[in-house]
Amino acid sequence: MKLLSEPNTNTKLAKSGAYGYHTYSLALAPHNVSGYNVCAHASTGCSGACVSSSGRGKIRNVIDARVRRTKLFFEDRKEFMRQLEFEIGIAIATARHNGYEPAFRLNTFSDINWENYGVIQKFPDVAFYDYSKNYQRMLRYAYGSLPDNYHLTFSRSESNDVDVQQVMRLGRNVAVVFNEVPAVWHGKTVVDGDEHDLRFLDPEGVVVGLKVKGDGKKDSTGFVL
Repeated sequence: MKLLSEPNTNTKLAKSGAYGYHTYSLALAPHNVSGYNVCAHASTGCSGACVSSSGRGKIRNVIDARVRRTKLFFEDRKEFMRQLEFEIGIAIATARHNGYEPAFRLNTFSDINWENYGVIQKFPDVAFYDYSKNYQRMLRYAYGSLPDNYHLTFSRSESNDVDVQQVMRLGRNVAVVFNEVPAVWHGKTVVDGDEHDLRFLDPEGVVVGLKVKGDGKKDSTGFVL
């Protein structure tokens, strides 16, 4: 069982190629689908609108593979980390052999503190990035306590507006899901978050506007604006 997805298996991540990157992603089963909760800070709206159910995420063997990866992480952490580091090393070599810079998004549908497991620190010359709803973690990022090669974007939900405002005051980026993406939100410039997924290329102090997808179109919680 492979842990990392290839750069062309996700429509949005595949857009990285136009910017000189190949993005490799780790897709675990979101929220508590596997029996283990990988999204401790997920809101009701976030869980209902999760993009994991879009596209190939509706296919049974894709769902089962995500569950197997998640169970391996929780039930045999040592083997999971050994395999993950091995695959990252192969991905770095492959991307550079093909003329691209590698990038890694380990929380495709999860919100795990990967900086606590040492994997990001072992590859200091490549970019890792994620979205997170963990406010304390975002504060550590804002104050420079996370690895230099790790970029975080805070994710707004229907229940964390106070945290969103504080993150914005600190000059860090916030991702917001909209029905129609505006040019400005709360006085901040909105960049098109669907143009590519390389969030570490975004200027600091902006809002990352994401167009609602999948089950999010039925949201009634306020998660989607």
